[in-house]
Amino acid sequence: MSAQSRARFAQEARSERPDLALLCLLLAAEADPELDEQAMDWAQIELDRLAGLLPYGLRGGKAWASAVTELLGGRMGFHGTPADYDRLSSSLLHEVLRRRRGLPILLSVVWLEVARRAGAPVYGLGLPGHFVVGFGDPQEGLVVDPFAGGASLGAGPAEQAAEPRTPARTLDIVLRILNNVRAWASARPEHSGVALWALELSLLLPSHPASLRYERAKLLVERGQFASGAAEMESYAQVVDAIDPPAAARIRGEALSARALLN
Repeated sequence: MSAQSRARFAQEARSERPDLALLCLLLAAEADPELDEQAMDWAQIELDRLAGLLPYGLRGGKAWASAVTELLGGRMGFHGTPADYDRLSSSLLHEVLRRRRGLPILLSVVWLEVARRAGAPVYGLGLPGHFVVGFGDPQEGLVVDPFAGGASLGAGPAEQAAEPRTPARTLDIVLRILNNVRAWASARPEHSGVALWALELSLLLPSHPASLRYERAKLLVERGQFASGAAEMESYAQVVDAIDPPAAARIRGEALSARALLN
């Protein structure tokens, strides 16, 4: 992603109504240098095309859930498998649209964007270790699992069905996708560059855990950027000092150790 694209990502994230699909595509551009403006346009047009295949004039969460599931999970074959967790492409919206496979949260993004374009009352719902989509009133609406091709959550594990149904905000969805990318990269040290851009995009979001600054600093040191990593550790230690002096002292010690590696 170019500096211009990152600026666009940051600007969109700070807009009054962030565009989920656009943010996902700008995120994907970090991983895929060939994802240019034309390719992004294709993805947006594909979402529009799919929305146009839904029936007109539907009413109620149940009718919308049935129609969207029949289209995306049935006719179009969008779903996920355990093997999709091993692929970075499963977290990239344009690849999920192309392959019709992906992680639960990216498949949910497809469900959300297609349904919203058609006028459906739809929302994302983050569960521990999973992500699903709800239709209708969040307290009463039907919840479906795009990873399972749109199967009703009511037929799934009882503990999931009992979860509070608080709609996920757009930026929370984006941060969760970036967390998934970081988790994928953390299991593959040779892809530390992927973890770095995921952290840097997370830090561009207007609301993010402050600890991400420390994680980025440690990653810079791991990648051999000792001076930059140490400087970020020292900066983060100043923030932490006000609430946890022992932790700040430990981080400063790590910064000193990183600088020692320069000799």
